[in-house]
Amino acid sequence: MMQQQRPIKDPAIPSDVTVVIPAFNEGLAIGETVRRIKALYPDFEVLVVDDGSSDNTAKEAHNAGARVISHPYNIGNGAAVKTGIRHAKGEFVVLMDGDGQHRPEDIKRLLVEARHYDLVVGARSAKSQASLGRRIANWCYNKLASYVGKFPIKDLTSGFRVFRRSVVMRFLYLFPNSFSYPATSTLAYLRTGLTIKYVPIEAQKRKGKSKISIIRDGTRFFIIIIKIATIFSPLRIFLPISMFFFLLGIGYYGFTYYSHHKFSNMSALLLSVSVMIFLMGLISEQITQIRYDRVESQPDVDILK
Repeated sequence: MMQQQRPIKDPAIPSDVTVVIPAFNEGLAIGETVRRIKALYPDFEVLVVDDGSSDNTAKEAHNAGARVISHPYNIGNGAAVKTGIRHAKGEFVVLMDGDGQHRPEDIKRLLVEARHYDLVVGARSAKSQASLGRRIANWCYNKLASYVGKFPIKDLTSGFRVFRRSVVMRFLYLFPNSFSYPATSTLAYLRTGLTIKYVPIEAQKRKGKSKISIIRDGTRFFIIIIKIATIFSPLRIFLPISMFFFLLGIGYYGFTYYSHHKFSNMSALLLSVSVMIFLMGLISEQITQIRYDRVESQPDVDILK
């Protein structure tokens, strides 16, 4: 009986790779996803982090050949990602969803670029995103993040990304337990001068029901983006607000001077608020810089070893 021929190793992609798949009630798709990855890349470690699923997610992943780590209860998608990164054995970590949206065939394309860039992200086309509402929301998120990061961000919320474990471990303490870890990692890399590459991909229709609600999670995610922005680039948020109050104060002063020939208390209040907001932003910017200087000075040490 002839043995099945193993795929030939591609020298263009690294072999020291761990594919981390955070999963919560993805029993319908996780097994097929793992099998496709193992068939294409038999030497890669496939690590599924079961985030307290109530279905057979862990069993399906294990039977398909993945290494499985299970949370005792549901903590959050970001928490599962952090667990996977901490336990990954490979130097290159591939993050992808377990719902069947991300094509395992695209892993190779991201890994080829990962040799030259610090963070590689699979950017979904507009037509492959779930609905018109999500397309509009993602467009707003991308524009806001591009302004904050001073870099054209094509897909802020994509969970399909590749980075070196030794680098991302520096920023892991910043990752939230929720779905917003892609935005946090993107802005963290931009803030510290690391390089980012976007690779166009086509996302497939997910299997099962989405865990994200546009109405419930949309507003919350927008607030999270603002919070992340104030963490990484405070002046990009504080300065426009300060300028708004400054121009409002000058405009109101012009109105009162023209109509009553006086400098009103309201004008003084608006100008004072403008100065205070600017100083708050300046102090926040200095604190942010000090924090990142400390991060850069830390050695690449895995806290689990």
